Amino acid sequence: MSDSEKTVVETIAETESYIAWKSSEPDGEDVYHLELNNVTLHFFIEEWQEFMDLMQNVMKKTA
Repeated sequence: MSDSEKTVVETIAETESYIAWKSSEPDGEDVYHLELNNVTLHFFIEEWQEFMDLMQNVMKKTA
């Protein structure tokens, strides 16, 4: 497998129980991942952006 075919993984943020990370796939697609204890959610960029919008709205309502 050449370097251009490898998935690049980057940690975005993490706590003791949770982690958010991004993988840059060999096909050029970025995938975002949330690991919440024993549940992992996977988001393509459009889904991630919508999820981030949702979380910003949640933060506004709960602040």
